[in-house]
Order: sequence, then C-alpha cells, then structure tokens
Amino acid sequence: MPTIRPISDLRNNFNLISEIAHQDGEPVFITKNGQSDLVVMSHATYEKQQALIELYQKLAVAEKQSIEETPKKNHAEVMKNLRSQIHGQNI
Repeated sequence: MPTIRPISDLRNNFNLISEIAHQDGEPVFITKNGQSDLVVMSHATYEKQQALIELYQKLAVAEKQSIEETPKKNHAEVMKNLRSQIHGQNI
C-alpha cells in the first residue's frame, strides 16, 4: 500500500519521510491541499527504477531486432564464436 503524507510532514518531519522512503524501498506520495503534488523516494529506489527503464528499452530494441528478417545464429554458433574470441585473446 502506498505511503501518502501531507506536504506539512515534508516540511516539519523530513527525517521521518526520509526514513519511511528508505525502510519501505517505495516512493512516498506527498499531497498539497488534498491533491497529489510530489513523490519522494530514496536514491536506491530511483536507481532501481532507472535500471528497469533502461532494461525495458533494451528489451524493446531486442524484440524489434528479433522480428526483423535478419540472419540468425543458433546457440552452438554463438558459443563457438565466443570460445574462439576468448582463446584468441588468452584471457
């Protein structure tokens, strides 16, 4: 369930809002005059959301590429190519 707090809590109890955001790992919704106004979240939660957005963007590109009629390689071909690259570089 989302945490919803009035803007006065942000002003008067910032440490409490910060603690809630860090403990829950979820955004805290701030209202002003009974209406949605802001969303406060921990830096870790923000980074997690940004990583998910980036992942979804990459998946969308991959899905588009898989639909296009491009030559495909099977698993065996990919693994053979990777092994030759690894052994060639003496990793």
